[in-house]
Parts: sequence; C-alpha cells; structure tokens
Amino acid sequence: MEQRGREAWRQRRWCVVLVAVLNLLLSGALAQIRYSVYEEVNEGTVVGNIAKDLGLDRSTLNSRGYRIVAGSNDPHFQVNTNDGILYVSRKIDREEVCERINHCLINLKTVLENPLEIHYVSVEILDVNDHSPSFPEKEKNLELSESALPGARLQLQAARDPDGGQFSVQGYKLSHNEHFRVEVKDRGEDRKVPFLVLQKQLDRETLAKHRLVLTALDGGKPAKSGAVEINVDVLDVNDNSPVFEKEVYSATLIENTSIGSIVIQVNATDLDLDANAEVVYSFGNEVDVKLTELFSVDSFTGEIRVEGLIDFENSKSYDIDIQASDKGQVPLTADKSVIITVVDVNDNAPEIEVTSFSSTVPEDARIGTTVALISVSDLDSGVNGKVICTVKEDVPFILSPSLQDNMYALVTKSKLDREQRSQYHVTVVARDAGVPPLSSEKTIRVVVSDVNDNYPEFSLSPYNFYINENNIAGGSVFSVKASDVDEGDNALISYQILRDGSERSKIASFLNINSESGDVLALKSLDFETLKTFNLKVVATDSGSPSLSRNVTINVFVLDQNDNTPVILYPVNANGSAEGVEEVPRNVHAGHLVTKVRAYDADIGYNGWLLFSLQEVSDHSLFGLDRYTGQIRTLRSFTETDEAQHKLVILIKDNGNVSLSATATVVVKLAEPKEAISASDVKSAATDIGDSGVTFYLMITLASVSTLFCISIIVLVVMQCSKPRELAAAKYLQETNYDGTLCHSIQYRSGEKRYMLVGPRMSIGSTIVPGSNGNTLVVPDRRSTSAERDTSLYV
Repeated sequence: MEQRGREAWRQRRWCVVLVAVLNLLLSGALAQIRYSVYEEVNEGTVVGNIAKDLGLDRSTLNSRGYRIVAGSNDPHFQVNTNDGILYVSRKIDREEVCERINHCLINLKTVLENPLEIHYVSVEILDVNDHSPSFPEKEKNLELSESALPGARLQLQAARDPDGGQFSVQGYKLSHNEHFRVEVKDRGEDRKVPFLVLQKQLDRETLAKHRLVLTALDGGKPAKSGAVEINVDVLDVNDNSPVFEKEVYSATLIENTSIGSIVIQVNATDLDLDANAEVVYSFGNEVDVKLTELFSVDSFTGEIRVEGLIDFENSKSYDIDIQASDKGQVPLTADKSVIITVVDVNDNAPEIEVTSFSSTVPEDARIGTTVALISVSDLDSGVNGKVICTVKEDVPFILSPSLQDNMYALVTKSKLDREQRSQYHVTVVARDAGVPPLSSEKTIRVVVSDVNDNYPEFSLSPYNFYINENNIAGGSVFSVKASDVDEGDNALISYQILRDGSERSKIASFLNINSESGDVLALKSLDFETLKTFNLKVVATDSGSPSLSRNVTINVFVLDQNDNTPVILYPVNANGSAEGVEEVPRNVHAGHLVTKVRAYDADIGYNGWLLFSLQEVSDHSLFGLDRYTGQIRTLRSFTETDEAQHKLVILIKDNGNVSLSATATVVVKLAEPKEAISASDVKSAATDIGDSGVTFYLMITLASVSTLFCISIIVLVVMQCSKPRELAAAKYLQETNYDGTLCHSIQYRSGEKRYMLVGPRMSIGSTIVPGSNGNTLVVPDRRSTSAERDTSLYV
C-alpha cells in the first residue's frame, strides 16, 4: 500500500510540473511585459509601470483608457488608469496560488482602447521562507526486538515544507543516542526520506523504551525546523530464567490445620516481559503422589495450601520440591525445596456415641429410669485422652457413670409432666483435659409420652342457660364444652346426661345430649307456665384407660313468651261469656265507680302486663275507663236526656311484642233513685257472691306465685353459692307492686347488674329491656353507669 501511494504521488507531481512548464512556455510566448514580486508583500505594493514600459504617456492613457480584462477570478493585482502603475491589490500566498511549482507566474490580459490594443503581462511570484517543516504525526511509535542485529533500518515518514527550492526540507538530525543514527535518502523533487538505523544491539532488561527526537531543517537563513518524537519499544526475547527470592523456604504447620489454609508462599521473578516474564508454579517432577494429596500449590501466586489431613502421628515433616517456569515459547525453569515441619497439638476432640436409646419416656416414669446409654472416646492419649462428660441444660435428666470406663447412662432425676413439657433436647458435652481442652456435643431428643392423669374440665361450673319457651322440639337449646390437657385418646371426650333416677333426672328426661359435640337437644317444647326452672348434671368422660370423668351442674331457666291470652274474671255471666249488667242511679255525681273489670294473664312481665281501653261506648262523655285498673267511672252527672241504657265494650290486651287481647261487654242501666235502692240490695248480694269467687281465684293465684317465688329463691341461692366470688354479692328481694291485677316480681343482683323476674303485673316504674321477650327486666341501679343500666342477661 505504501509503495502504491508513492507511485501515485510521483505521477501527480510529474503532471503538475508538465502543466507548469507549458504555462511558462505559453506565457513567455505571449507576454510582452514581465514583472516579479515577493509573496506576502503588503497591499498597494507597486509591481511595475505598464504605461512607461509600453511607451505611453499620461495623456494617452487618459484619452484611450487602459484596464485589465483577464486574470484570476480573485484578482491579486490592479492597474491605476491614470498613470498605468500595476500594484498588489491583496496579499499573495505563493503556496496557495501555485502550490509547489518552482516558477509561479500570474498572467494578466490588459486592453488599451481607441484603437484596441491587447497587451499581456506576466508577474512571477517569488518565494520567501515563510513555512517551517512539519511531520504528519507529532509522535511516532516503533517496535524493535532486542534480538535485532546492528544495521537494522526503520523507514520514517518524511517532513513536508510548503516552500520550494532552497526553502524546502534540506536535511534531518537525530537527538544523541548510542543505539541509533539517522540516514537520509534523496529521492529528488525536494523529497528527502529519513531512515532510523540500529548501530548497537538492544537489551530490554537494561532499557525497555528509547525516546528519540528527529528534527527536519529547511534551507532558509536562518533555517526553520520541525520535530517529531520517536518512541522505540524494545520487544522482549525469553533470555532470562525465573529466580526465587529466597535461598531456603521453610515453615511450621500445626497438625489438623483446616483445609485451604496457607502454609507458605514462594515467589520467583523473571526479568523478561509479558509471557516470557509470567511465572507459574507447580510441584517438581519427582514429588511423591501422597504429598499432592496433602498439599497444593497455586500456579499463579505460589501459595502452598493444605489439601488433606495433616497428622503428626503419620509424619513429622515434609520436603516438597517446587518448580517455577515462565511462559516463553521455550520455557525456562527453576527448582526450590520447601521444608514443612508439623507441630503436634491436642487435635482430637472426644467422640460421643449413643449405644442404646429409648426415644419416648412415659410421664409417670420413676426417678432413675434409664433413657439412653452413652459411650465417649478420644483418639489422643494421656491427659489429652481423658474425658469428662456432663449434661449442658437444666433438664430433669442426669448422667450416671458406668462401671466401665467412658460409659454413662442418661437417667431421670425428677418427675416428668407431659402437660408442662412434652419433649426435651438433652445436650451431652464431652470435654478432654488437654491444653487447650477440646469438647464435643451431642443432642438427644427425648419425647415424654402421655399418661391419662388429667380429668376433663368444663369451661364453666355451673352452667346457667336461659331458654325461650315454645322452642322447636328436637332442636339444640344449649351446649357444654369440656377440655382435657392430655393428648390422643386420653383427651377424646364424650358427654352424657347423668340420669340417676332422682326427681331432677325425671324433670330433664325430655333432654338429650350429643356425645361428641356436647350440644343438648330438647325433645319437646318447653312451657314457662308449666316449668320455669330446672337443673341437670352432664358428665364428661375421656377415652383413656382407665377413663377419667367429671360432671357439671346445669341450671336452666325457661323464659316466658307471650303465648297466653288475657282471661277475664269479671264480668262473667251465667253462660260464661264476658258480659255483665250494672245499674246506676241517675242522681250519681261525676267520678262514681260504676264497676271494675278484672282480668288475668298467665304470662309475666310485659307479656302479662294488661292495659284496658274502651273499644265501643254509646256516649264518650258519660263514662271513663282507667287504663291500668279497669275501673269504669262516670265523667259527669246524668241528665234527663241521657239514654236509660248504655253499652260499653272494653278491650283488654297485654304488652307482648305481638300483643294478645280479649274483650268484655258491660251494660250500664240508669235507674230511678227508688228503684236503685231496691236494686242495690240485690246487687250487693250478687256482689258478695261474685267477690267470693274472685277471692277464690286470687287465693289460687297467690299460692302459685308464692310457690314459684320460693323455688326461684332456692335456685338463686344455690347459684349464688356456686358462682365465683364476684357473684357472691347477688341480692334477692320480693317486692310488692301495683295493686290491681294479680302480679309478682323478683329482683336480684348478679355482679354489677340487677335483674327482675316479673309476674303477671310489674312495677310501673320498671324498665323493659329490648329483646328480652319481657321476661327479664333491668331495674335502674343508682350505683351503676347508664350503660350498665341498659344491659340485661338474655339467652
């Protein structure tokens, strides 16, 4: 490529020279006037006087006119039309105009008019030394092998100088260096090529890089110059062997040193370069194979590491041959012996072996029960082989030495309880008497097996449940739950109702229990009016062998629902219908008691609280009905215009969520005073008879209520005695309530709440708890907060 470039450059130069010669010949043939001027002169510099050289005077120039009509597109010269002087119009750079032609001419075509005359003017541009020689690169890097012989030549790039002739490059000089000199070959046409010649053989290990300065000089006076820095890198030859840093390598090694530990590091250097200086390490050719199993040498770093078990008892020292080699094409090597001395230490830890083991121990095992047999051993001898064995944690186990040396039995030292801890991880520590002592551990997992030693426990004792009457037959009414801290079958619980033939068992005969879940089912609907409270016992039995059981008392309170219609006690006629006739004298005043409607509801609470209202009345201005007592009174005095007979239809309804009602009819007849007197005698007798019947019913009702009250008191006292301490403050009161329809109420306290069981009538000042079905009332308690007063117990 470089040769073809030189040929192309020669051809271009010959073409340029040929064109220049033709222009010179042509300009010489055509030119009539010839001038010369140096490049880089200032604008306005006079080149010559054309008018004078043509023999023209000023008047001729002024009359005929003289001008330049042909030249370069960018004129470098102008002519003064008044005096014919040719001057430089702008600075001229000869190298720009003529490049490297030795003779640089600018041809001008001038015209003199009237008559027309054409004159040719040639201006030669003379060269000045205005450029310095320059190299294509400021720095040149060369490579030369240190094995190169004197006389080796390296061609360098020639310098360039835009100037021509004597101002072009005339020679080169090289900075002082004992290994190189410069030779110049002249190839004509101002082209001199330098060569770098080796005059003394190189040694890379002495000096790896030579820095030279080549200077090009032109022929100016003073001469101008240009320089290039030449860096000669000396290429390495593998002529040096690796050399170890030390004459003797030795190290001490403790036996049982961990694998991978560095024993010693060898190091060798090579004065060569690159691959010739890269040193790799390996075992010598005569190294025993067993040594390669115990040690390894890092091929790059020279580190000797432990690769196997170093045992002082097997060998007290090792002699290893290490070889260092470079990576030259023909590698050079060096060998060195490394001596390793082994130091004996207490390097064997005791070994623990479980010779016999019982993985599970029953929690009722006796103290001293053997769990495992353990043997210990130490490969060391003497004091280093003496072993002491202990248990690490605070556990209910201890090591008992055996008659045989280094044998131990792991036995129980205290009672076990699986419910407190079901398993133990017993760590046995064996420590020898060496300096420093070595120890080892072994963990034994001991599982404590379950024994049926815990009774089932109910979540509550006793249970108190509240059940609405009229429940669905066959449905679950409540549930009990017991737990057993044992496991497996010992914790599998079954339930049954205790039926011992007692009166209590007979009452609860309509109940059944799910033996697995503890859900209690009612086989029939309950009736509050028939059965208000009862209790039973449920037995929980585990499936252990032998099984353990525990029973719990369940107190059941039947809650009333509004399922009874009010029963009218008065008026009732002979046919049994709720109708009655009352005679009232016409002369009675307002507020006269006409009669009193009496009624009874078997329910309690709101369900048994009766209210009276007039459903029909012939004259609303005559009679009034007390809403709570059922008393009918006159609102005004009778007049002559009032009817003689009035019909009143009274509606009696309870206050249940869905109220039930009954009606009674009272016919009021107005009688004259005389008739009223005789009628009153009859009425009084009838009233006596009626009142005696009412009294009979009242006695029965009161006896029933009293019996219920006594039963309730007994049940609550039993509950009070069996409840926790916070329930011991329960209080029970019998309270006399509003007079009128039969009623009773029971107040009691449980914890911070007060409750009331209300009979057919309740106190007007009582408050009914929403959702309680009217059976359980919360009585305002001045000692509790408003939130507590709104709370009631309801199941």
